[in-house]
Amino acid sequence: MDQTEDGSEIVFFDVETTIPSPTRPGQRYAILEFGAILVCPKKLTELRNYSTLVRPANPSLISPASIRCNGITSDDVASAPTFADIADTVYELLHERVWAGYNILRFDCVRIREAFTEINRPPPEPKGTIDSLPLLTQTFGRRAGNMKMASLATYFGLGQQTHRSLDDVRMNLEVLKHCATVLFLESSLPNILTVNSVVSPNATRRSRSSGKSLPDLKVKPMLLFPTTESKHFDLQSTLPNVLTVNSVVSPNATPTSRSGAKSLPDLKVKPMLLFPTTESKHFDLCHLRGELNRSVMVHEKPIIPETPHKSSSSSAAVSSNSEVVLNPDEILMSCLAASLLPLYRDSQRIQLLHKGVPFQLCCTHLKIRFGINGRFLDSAGRPKLNFVVDLDPSQTLFKVLEDCDRKAQRLSLESGSSSEWRPVIIRNDGFFNYYTLRLQIPTAESGNNAAIYATEIYRRESASTMKRLVFDKFDVAELASLSKPGSFVDAVFSFDSYDYQQNAGIRLIAKRLILLSN
Repeated sequence: MDQTEDGSEIVFFDVETTIPSPTRPGQRYAILEFGAILVCPKKLTELRNYSTLVRPANPSLISPASIRCNGITSDDVASAPTFADIADTVYELLHERVWAGYNILRFDCVRIREAFTEINRPPPEPKGTIDSLPLLTQTFGRRAGNMKMASLATYFGLGQQTHRSLDDVRMNLEVLKHCATVLFLESSLPNILTVNSVVSPNATRRSRSSGKSLPDLKVKPMLLFPTTESKHFDLQSTLPNVLTVNSVVSPNATPTSRSGAKSLPDLKVKPMLLFPTTESKHFDLCHLRGELNRSVMVHEKPIIPETPHKSSSSSAAVSSNSEVVLNPDEILMSCLAASLLPLYRDSQRIQLLHKGVPFQLCCTHLKIRFGINGRFLDSAGRPKLNFVVDLDPSQTLFKVLEDCDRKAQRLSLESGSSSEWRPVIIRNDGFFNYYTLRLQIPTAESGNNAAIYATEIYRRESASTMKRLVFDKFDVAELASLSKPGSFVDAVFSFDSYDYQQNAGIRLIAKRLILLSN
């Protein structure tokens, strides 16, 4: 290549790793392959590439699940360099450059930092980070059925994903180019080209955290490319303090007409900072997610008819999204079924049914074993809110969940998924065998970087009355104080299937919680 490198390049990179065993808590990922390309941000041309297999310190970490994912075996890496051997090259490629890739914020960036920490070296630091997964989720949507790289590549006819680092890096760049072109064309003639679009301006979007369809959000499409209101868009607007430093056309230049005869009026177009600048080191969707989640909170109605002063355990209530709320004892095992719910084009997700109708479970007097601790973060940087309750194998609830899990897993396999299934019932084997469930508390963002708990939370004040708790801020400590181990809670929860990063299963999403006194 005749272009010279000056530090302004974007480095697209990807790592392939082992997959930790779910039966061995604390086991880490080990890098098996690293691949990267340096890309000119102004022309999107490849300047340089590098890839290598990596021999892990413990080859036994390469499990059958790992081999199914990327095809890399112990024999493949037997003569490969260790990460310590390639650390200088990796550091030179990544340090003080813009990092880009698919799902890198939650996975690849973390693995790189872990690998450098393990060899007692400071990790490279980026100028900024571009994660194509949240970017395309918010802008391009689920036209390909889901946001998997393989689905996006198939959608555009780019071939099969190989799950090898350099191939995946180049495929990610091509997917970005194709998505950008489609968005450019649609935004140029939005009233014509988006009429039959799979993701219309009023399309129902899905939550990134759960994958579940959200209520009618009336989401206005993000016109990142030219319209009559916004006359231009380029890659420089995503990282203006990084990518426009040496640009021939400065970000404040006055636009001229195509004929050059007369300057166009000052459009005063405010750049949309979807990516980090030197002041912000990570991808931040807060301002976008806030709009989506505020709409969710406005449209989401209580799951059970409001009874703020009197407690009610009546079953067979109907939620606002037409899901029947049932007690476990009302479930007929022969009437349980799992079906595939169509999403977009060829994409589907698993839905659990009772007598052909989606349902939620209402369970009483669940004992909390592990409360909320907030140690793990979600993709927005907020603590993940969940707690663990005990489950008695003699209870009907155990049998219902086990049957639901079995039916969903069977359907997952029949539909062609190769992901490892994670049971909804957590079996804790040891001197004392016990079983638990994990209930998730989803969050929704309000204004001014504040967050709202999407779960309705009540406190029972007496045998016949309960009071809804109102939270004026997102406070993990406050919520943790309400979910202390040994305390009891009534819960209404729904089922949310997932299949992501070679893991599949069912999450239990708390819709309503009633905190009980001991």
